[in-house]
Amino acid sequence: MAIVLSLISALSYGLSDFLGGIFAKRASAWQVAVVGQSSSGLFTLLAALFAGGTPAGSDWLYGALAGLGGGFGTAFLYRGLSSARMGVVAPISAIGSALLPVMVGLAQGDRPSRLAVLGIVCAFPAIALISRVVDDNPAHRGGVIDGILAGLGFGTLFVFLGQVGNDAGLFPLALTQTTSVVGVILTATVMRQVWWPRERAAWNAAVMGPLGATATGSFLYATHYGLLSVVSVISSLYPAGTVLLAAVVLREKIHGWQGVGLVFAALAVALVAAA
Repeated sequence: MAIVLSLISALSYGLSDFLGGIFAKRASAWQVAVVGQSSSGLFTLLAALFAGGTPAGSDWLYGALAGLGGGFGTAFLYRGLSSARMGVVAPISAIGSALLPVMVGLAQGDRPSRLAVLGIVCAFPAIALISRVVDDNPAHRGGVIDGILAGLGFGTLFVFLGQVGNDAGLFPLALTQTTSVVGVILTATVMRQVWWPRERAAWNAAVMGPLGATATGSFLYATHYGLLSVVSVISSLYPAGTVLLAAVVLREKIHGWQGVGLVFAALAVALVAAA
């Protein structure tokens, strides 16, 4: 069950990032991030009302901290996607989003099986190969920096979501989505960017609400069934979907090493699923 939920999370994140990149090319990335995260928060809250749950005080705290990390990551991801190739920014962001939770999970006592460890090992070269930059275009270098910062934010999101209790339901996740909007606004304010969605095109990002809610909700429940160090790696393979969509829809070229990376990604999932 943990692997299935992790894959659903990865696919939802990949599609959401693809749409976010499209919208951020037509409007301010900061405004797109605010609308997208706000929409996700609304849909998550509606789901929480039906799912129920009894969150403890610590669950609310972890949800809020996860949201701040997610907002920071989303802001830089969309900024990078708006100015660089999708096949560069999204994969690089996945390195931090996978590495940080793995380190925390192992420090907390996670002990994956040998097959799962091998799958984790395969996931990192997969991400590295998919994210390999092919030239010295200044826009691409900026995308790399944005991808790294986004990865740190998403890694923080995964770490704190992994601490939410099994009986908490989705209410802490609704708080996560709400505080992520605050994280975007704070980051935009520090960087002196306009975050209020005054551009009509930015409101298109409202359609991303169900995807964001599905992605984070699936990840949260996956951590209830599996180890954080394993679940975070599978969920962090979301760039594979973003790259494939960019290749099919935007005709971005998939280079040979990126193809190898996609094979490694499939192998990583297969090994973890077989563990």
